Amino acid sequence: MTRRLAEVAKKVGVSEATVSRVLNGKPGVSEATRQAVLSALDVLGYERPTQLRGERARLVGLVLPELQNPIFPAFAEVIGGALAQLGLTPVLCTQTKGGVSEADYVTLLLQQQVSGVVFAGGLYAQADAPHDHYRLLADRNIPVVLVNASIADLGFPGVSCDDAVAVEQAWRHLASLGHERIGLVLGPDDHVPSARKLTTARTLGELPDEHVARAMFSIEGGHAAASRLIDRGVTGIICASDPLALGAIRAARRKGLRVPEQISVVGYDDSAFMNCTEPPLTTVRQPIEAMGRAAVELLNTQIGGGSVTPEELLFEPELVVRGSTAQAPRD
Repeated sequence: MTRRLAEVAKKVGVSEATVSRVLNGKPGVSEATRQAVLSALDVLGYERPTQLRGERARLVGLVLPELQNPIFPAFAEVIGGALAQLGLTPVLCTQTKGGVSEADYVTLLLQQQVSGVVFAGGLYAQADAPHDHYRLLADRNIPVVLVNASIADLGFPGVSCDDAVAVEQAWRHLASLGHERIGLVLGPDDHVPSARKLTTARTLGELPDEHVARAMFSIEGGHAAASRLIDRGVTGIICASDPLALGAIRAARRKGLRVPEQISVVGYDDSAFMNCTEPPLTTVRQPIEAMGRAAVELLNTQIGGGSVTPEELLFEPELVVRGSTAQAPRD
């Protein structure tokens, strides 16, 4: 018991006497401190006292598809920090190939009686992927918020960067530099944000099917897809993520072409270190801070019993012009 008191007190940053008062239901402890102590019990793996077990844990699942793309650690930092300010403890769930699936994580989170779940870049962004585990959360009335894309008919609120505005900013930038043969490197066919980008791009100018290449979201995927586009004569490439754009730059160099003198490349996200690449990457910045805090606000409202609209909140991106784009080469 003494060891438990000491560990929980250290975790929360309060005295052992304060922890003891919480565990014994004594007065004189603020609600924020009380919730922080209960969350620490959950995180450290201790059982709650019998009289406190009826309360749902102050844990929130934060489910990410990967950590290799810097955009996801950036979202995790913002969302995790905002949750902590509310006395909620984030539980990071990162998928790995051949490892724990998103559905498995949902099962584990339900076992932990989480207060809610935030998904960023999950299977909900793929129209053909299995969505049964989301329906399970909806059936249990677990508060959920989705970041970037949404599932129809489940009623989950979401926050997204406006894909239509993002591709319009990138396209008009390349067009202003004289590029007439513009190509797109997008995610898989059923990837909803990529589909939104493609729909808008087709309204902006000439975009033959052979100027659209699909890839998995990785540097290697971007390399392969951009290589095909370069062979088809494009001079400007818009990518659906920064890693895809880095792959596109690598593809151009492997073909002996200079970026941006012969091939211009635009990324998407403005994730960490994109101003340190060679050349520094022109990209469309997602407002991560605003989106992450809005997601937490929507989740906290639901946890508190309030109602939120299931509509998707769209946030305005910003074109950041650096060194990977230039005037189109003369034929």
